[in-house]
Amino acid sequence: MGDITKALDQLSDIKMDTEAIMKKVTNGMKPLNEMAKKKTKKLLKTTSKKRDVPDDEKMENVPLKWAIMAYISYIFLVVTGYLRELIWGIGPINSQYGREFNRDGYPPLYSSFEGFYTRNIFRRFKPVVGQPICSTPGAHTRIRNRKSDDHFWTSKLQEGSYKMLNFGSYNYLGYAEDTGPCTDAAIQALDDGGVGPSSPRQEMGNLAIHKELEQTVAEFIGAEAAITTGMGFATNSLNIPCLVSKGCLILSDELNHASLILGMRLSGATVMVFKHGNVDHLEKLLRQAIIKGHPRTRRPWNKIMICVEGVYSMEGTIARLPEIVALKKKYGAYLYLDEAHSVGAMGPNGRGVVDYFGLNPKDIDIMMGTFTKSFGSAGGYIAGTKVLIDYLRIHSQAFCYATSISSAVAAQVIASMHQIMNKECAGLSRIQQLADNSRYFRKRLKQMGIIVYGDDDSPVIPILLIMPAKILSFVVGMKKYGVATVTVGFPAVPMTKERARFCMSSSHTKEMLDQALDAMDKIADEMTLRYSQIPRDRTEVIEYGARN
Repeated sequence: MGDITKALDQLSDIKMDTEAIMKKVTNGMKPLNEMAKKKTKKLLKTTSKKRDVPDDEKMENVPLKWAIMAYISYIFLVVTGYLRELIWGIGPINSQYGREFNRDGYPPLYSSFEGFYTRNIFRRFKPVVGQPICSTPGAHTRIRNRKSDDHFWTSKLQEGSYKMLNFGSYNYLGYAEDTGPCTDAAIQALDDGGVGPSSPRQEMGNLAIHKELEQTVAEFIGAEAAITTGMGFATNSLNIPCLVSKGCLILSDELNHASLILGMRLSGATVMVFKHGNVDHLEKLLRQAIIKGHPRTRRPWNKIMICVEGVYSMEGTIARLPEIVALKKKYGAYLYLDEAHSVGAMGPNGRGVVDYFGLNPKDIDIMMGTFTKSFGSAGGYIAGTKVLIDYLRIHSQAFCYATSISSAVAAQVIASMHQIMNKECAGLSRIQQLADNSRYFRKRLKQMGIIVYGDDDSPVIPILLIMPAKILSFVVGMKKYGVATVTVGFPAVPMTKERARFCMSSSHTKEMLDQALDAMDKIADEMTLRYSQIPRDRTEVIEYGARN
């Protein structure tokens, strides 16, 4: 009887705790909610009114008839693949490629459906996957020829290369170059410190330039301190498990990068996914998580972390950061912001989406970014409070166990950041050039009747191809007109959302953009790419550099 009474008392306590939390959420937080809403509305009105794009244009739906045709195409490819393998086996005809031999007693190591997809569908796109280049990835690049005698089961590099306009590299500010102050700094660091220290930072790989790099990053971002790692992907996947664990909750945008998703899985935390860019859905999940607690125990979560990207690399959309910051303050959640594609490329000072919206960097708990895009180098960073960074120096596997960043790589980042921070240099003009290029190119594509995803100021400009057969033919067709591009298909994006991506660079001139747009206009007719159902005025003159 005593045990039953004790259990009832515990249930009563839990109920009282829940009611208290509900009261706090629904009543006690109202003033803060109203303040946050007013501040958000004011901020959006003053910073992004002219640059806003209606939601139905950011992610325009695929026309039904084309979606059906795309599904039929995949069904045909799968059925054809099964018939081919039923008759000839899983490798090329009369060859041993793709088979597993001498494996008696072992289950197949890679003969799964993923292998089937790679052999029968992905292989058809391989002529335009992993295109080898043999020059710097500037406004122009040189692409090597490849040849295959067995339908791209294998391929060989050929002599010679051809010069193309480059719209496939993440060289947003043009610092991935072989001349200039950044290149000079990297060469000097290579002379001084060699290629690499051959040791982790915690042992004998801690160089003076690493300290300088972290201080420069912290100053550039506007944070107290920063930690750097040699790989951008690992910056997410190996640091998130240090911040959250079992008993914690992560609220993740449904289109977050694979590195973020891997980090969440490794952490052991519970993950709830909200619709892409949908702040209302995020708030609904956040409120329910606080009220209901853990779904099994109903106990409060140890901590709640919202995880978003600044610019989404497959969609070209920009996070609604002011509203997300207001939510995180309202409900006491942490915010993890991945600025891989926005730092350096967004905002009047190149500090990313935080700068773009005029927010205070201290409102972001964990600020992540990479050096591989805007800064033309390699590696990644996390910036935040000194307490956070000191904690990661001890617990982060990416920092403790990986060989430290090459001195030349660090020097490249430091020099490029100084180019942006020093107003007498050309860094800020490159940022403005990138913004002008992005707006002009995107508006012209929309005018052609092509479905274009994302916000006007985003340097990533995806266009929908929809059909899997067009993944290959689009790249080949654009090459015919001297333009190098990249395409993306399932499973990297959902079926019927196959796309090509144009990556803008400040190195592109208006003449280069017009050349690529002329090629797009021809390819749109040849491949039937004018899918958009939104009426456009094709006679309107779009001015380069227009701010509205």
